[in-house]
Amino acid sequence: MTDTTTDADESPATEHRRVAAAFTERVRGTATLDWDAPAPVAGWRARDVVRHLVEWFPAFLHAGAGVTLPTGPAVDDDPVAAWQVQTDGVQAVLDDPDTTSRTLRNPHIGELPLDLAISRFYTADVFLHTWDLARATGQDETLDAQVCARMLAGMEPMDELLRASGQYGPRVTVAEDADPQTKLIAFIGRDPRPGGSAPPS
Repeated sequence: MTDTTTDADESPATEHRRVAAAFTERVRGTATLDWDAPAPVAGWRARDVVRHLVEWFPAFLHAGAGVTLPTGPAVDDDPVAAWQVQTDGVQAVLDDPDTTSRTLRNPHIGELPLDLAISRFYTADVFLHTWDLARATGQDETLDAQVCARMLAGMEPMDELLRASGQYGPRVTVAEDADPQTKLIAFIGRDPRPGGSAPPS
């Protein structure tokens, strides 16, 4: 899970629609390529990027807010459909007017408005894993530079805490004048150089 902030001018529903669309494009592209291609997370294949998102978030949402997402096919059987069912379900939650008045409770993060919790911990995760899936399968790796810069600024003060969580590998060293995407990808423990991979975590 990754904590970040939504653009002040963009609602969580709009943000998710944009971010999920970019990930969906890579998912559909992978269907014509190789679901078993190595991913830039130690021990993962391309399908494991989708598996991660489909497996952790429904339980997080149900435990914290009592929301049950629709269940699609297993990722091993049909990763495209598994992802599509989940992303449509999340979008429906965010598009529901009642969501803005609901709360998600979690022992690690406390209480947050439901739509904000989805944005901070799920949509941000989808954004980062878009790069992982693209890198694994040779698709377009470009991420929104402004979002990258904003996420990095929010994560850097929590460097030790994030590293201790076990969710990120060691930070990769890049040039001080590197672009925001390169710095963000390096911060979360991926090697952004062509052909680079994540160090063992």
